[in-house]
Amino acid sequence: MTLFRSVRPDPSEYNSFYAGYVNAVPDGDITQTLVAQKEAVLIWMDAATTQQADFRYAPGKWSAKEVAGHIIDTEWIFTYRALRFARGDQSPLPGIDQDVFMAGANFSDRSLADMRAEFSGLRTASSQLIGSFSEEIFNRTGVASGFSFSVRAMCWIIAGHCQHHLHILNERYNLR
Repeated sequence: MTLFRSVRPDPSEYNSFYAGYVNAVPDGDITQTLVAQKEAVLIWMDAATTQQADFRYAPGKWSAKEVAGHIIDTEWIFTYRALRFARGDQSPLPGIDQDVFMAGANFSDRSLADMRAEFSGLRTASSQLIGSFSEEIFNRTGVASGFSFSVRAMCWIIAGHCQHHLHILNERYNLR
């Protein structure tokens, strides 16, 4: 029985900063949500022109391609956190600074097709990993950025973070 994959994390399972991400995820099996979301990301990546990918809606804001890179980087990190917690590693994990990551990235030099391939493979791997977790594993916890998180919460945060940025791409970058 996999009904446990449809149980939304309780606010006590994550830092309140992530509540918006968790709440952005539709009800249902989180693995199915991740698979469906992958298709939505790939559709906009396939449809975006080079001009659209390089578009910034305001000075100093990330380009659409940089937003895509941020989604990818964050998924790497949150999936790694979920894996560490799932395996019972209790070593506290450090936080990340998205601005440092962006400054160290080369997203403007990469093609959107290359980034599409990375996201596709990463999301497939993330979905398979999360789909392999038992209910007991979903309930395990670990510490990141000084806060306790359950594996379940990390799964919802992965989906919610991506959903948040898809919404921004649709609303501010006119990529639908």
